[in-house]
Amino acid sequence: MNFDLTPEQDQLRDAVRALGRKYGHSYFVEKAKSGEHTTELWHEAGRLGYLGVNIPTEYGGGGGGITELALVCEELAATGCPLLLLVVSPAIAATIINKHGTEEQRKKHLPGLADGSQKIVFAITEPDAGSNFHRLGTVARRDGDDWLLSGRKIYISGVDEAGHVLVVARTEDSSTGKLKPALFIVPTDAPGLEKSKLDMEILSPENQFLLFLDDVRLPADALVGESLDAGLPALFAGLNPERITVAAMGAGTGRYAIEKASDYTATRKVWGGRSIGSHQGVAHPLAHAAVQVELARLMIHKAATLYDAGRDLEAGISGNMAKYAAGEAAALAVDTAVQALGGAGMTTEYGVATLLGAVRAGRIAPVSREMILNFVAQHVLGQDKSY
Repeated sequence: MNFDLTPEQDQLRDAVRALGRKYGHSYFVEKAKSGEHTTELWHEAGRLGYLGVNIPTEYGGGGGGITELALVCEELAATGCPLLLLVVSPAIAATIINKHGTEEQRKKHLPGLADGSQKIVFAITEPDAGSNFHRLGTVARRDGDDWLLSGRKIYISGVDEAGHVLVVARTEDSSTGKLKPALFIVPTDAPGLEKSKLDMEILSPENQFLLFLDDVRLPADALVGESLDAGLPALFAGLNPERITVAAMGAGTGRYAIEKASDYTATRKVWGGRSIGSHQGVAHPLAHAAVQVELARLMIHKAATLYDAGRDLEAGISGNMAKYAAGEAAALAVDTAVQALGGAGMTTEYGVATLLGAVRAGRIAPVSREMILNFVAQHVLGQDKSY
């Protein structure tokens, strides 16, 4: 077993960390509070090749894998810039299009995803069905050579920043008459597609939306893949990269919080000449959080390695475990950092309470901790399905 990064991966980590520090958490917070987006950071990351590290070189990418993209997600988060759209656009959309799209779709979309000039967001969750694709109410039906999409989607990230949204719908299989999942690349300005911004108690420059699709007409080539048979494999192709990169972002956020708290507690002196970090009541909770973050990072590395090796079933198990571990570790790290800083921890200036909403959401989305435990119980422990 080798836990060392390659020289190229080490260089990528260092370079991304330098870029993140150039902008920093104050930039992230300023953009979020002003209702703006992290456009400058995104475009510079794209120009430097960091957004396309997992995209094949023939489409303008770096030719790496999810391991490299996870490094980008983690390091930006570790500098206080956790970019959710890294998960949505390069991890989910680019992976799905690369693995299951047509050659025309790859040529059309992947170069823009790689250089940051294009964003494609992902829409699966619905108000009634959640993320259960067996019960999705969004339906696609044929109308001549075109498709018509109707339905609703909720908690869709970054629609206002993206040119396209990858919509998961259900359509009838002509051979069986049963509904099966299908994915469509939908322009965000398509007639019949409306968006409504959701008010969220999360400090983030990336907004969440409710989408309404009312007979959105699409050409035949909007369907991802050569046929409807690509739908289910394409859907699953995006899930493991999503879990892994979300976990990496959580681990990076945990590292950021622990670093901020450690710097503060090592220099803050209120009882004589000793720092408050010299007291076990302060140091031990931070050390415990650091252990949990490091354990999550190990599982993230394992999951990414398995995924890039094509071992999808094992990557699915490790990816879910990584997401669970990182979600818990990030929430613990930020909460512990706030507590260690005391009143300063709740100020914007010290930059940790600004992450409380995001790390709490990380225990819910994109898959809740409870559903991960169901998955582990069924697929690792051999228990009957509970739902």
